[in-house]
Amino acid sequence: MPEFLDLHGRTTKALRALAEAAMRRHGLHLGQNLLLAALWETDGSRPGEVAATLNVTTPTVVEMATRMTTAGLLTRRRDDRDNRLVRLWLTDAGRALQQPVEAERRSLEEKVTADLTEAERDCLLSALAKIHRSASDLLAQPLDAVGQAHT
Repeated sequence: MPEFLDLHGRTTKALRALAEAAMRRHGLHLGQNLLLAALWETDGSRPGEVAATLNVTTPTVVEMATRMTTAGLLTRRRDDRDNRLVRLWLTDAGRALQQPVEAERRSLEEKVTADLTEAERDCLLSALAKIHRSASDLLAQPLDAVGQAHT
């Protein structure tokens, strides 16, 4: 079934390019919207908590937060109870992006799925969730077991 992998790869590249352009319209790099979304959900999170939510490394979040702090979208403050910990807090500018960014993402999703019926959309989401689960399960296995063919 390499045709699935090929089509999925081409689709992912096209969707990424569209999403990058959409986020640039709001002054963001792709991925920064995900960090913002995590903070819109739980403002004041620690970088490690955000990293776990986004399934990325903590240094990735720290680097992104540095850029976003410079851009005025968030601030870093020491934890009130444990001065060793840092928490990420949205600024007014970061909070103000929630509605336009979410609207942009909804619009993009509607445009790329416009040719699908509601039933096809539901089926696509269900199938992608199953594929994601299977891929995540494979990632959790030892690397040498992933490459072995099923017999």
